[in-house]
Amino acid sequence: MKETFGQRFARLRKQRGLKQEELAEKVGVSGQAVSKWENDASMPDVSLLVPLSELLGVSLDELLGKEQPIARIVPSEERKNINEMVLRVRVDSAEGDKITVNLPMALVKAGLKMGMKMPQVSGNAALEDIDFQEVITLVEAGMVGEIVTVDSADGDHVRIFVE
Repeated sequence: MKETFGQRFARLRKQRGLKQEELAEKVGVSGQAVSKWENDASMPDVSLLVPLSELLGVSLDELLGKEQPIARIVPSEERKNINEMVLRVRVDSAEGDKITVNLPMALVKAGLKMGMKMPQVSGNAALEDIDFQEVITLVEAGMVGEIVTVDSADGDHVRIFVE
C-alpha cells in the first residue's frame, strides 16, 4: 500500500528528531495543524511546502511523494561530456546545518589525480570511505542523479548527486 502524505510527513519529521510542537513552532502553525496533516485530516498550506521541505531536509518531490528513480543510466547518445557535469554533495548535519558543495567534475577528476580526498574538500568525515574514482567510473558509464547516500553514525545525512 502506498504511503499517504500524513504517514510520509510523520516519518520524515521523526527522522529529523522533531516533535510535532517543535515543527509547528518553526513554521508558525499550531501543533494541532501538524497532527491533522499526519492523520491525513488536512494538508499544509501551499505556502508552507518549501519551508517544510527545507526543515525536513527533503525535496518538494519527496515531501509530496513523487516517485522517481534515484539514479539512472543515460543512453550514450544523450550523455553530456563528464567535464561539463557537476558533483553535488549535500550534507544535513546532526546539528542542523545544511551544506551543499558544488564541484565541477573536471575539478573532482583533477583533485583525485593530485591525491585529494573528499573530506578535505567538504569537511565531512562521513565521506571518508567513498571511492570517488568509482563515482567517476559510474558517471563515465552514463549514471546520473543521486549516486550515493550515507547516514553516518553521528547523525549526518549525506547525499551525492551528479548532474
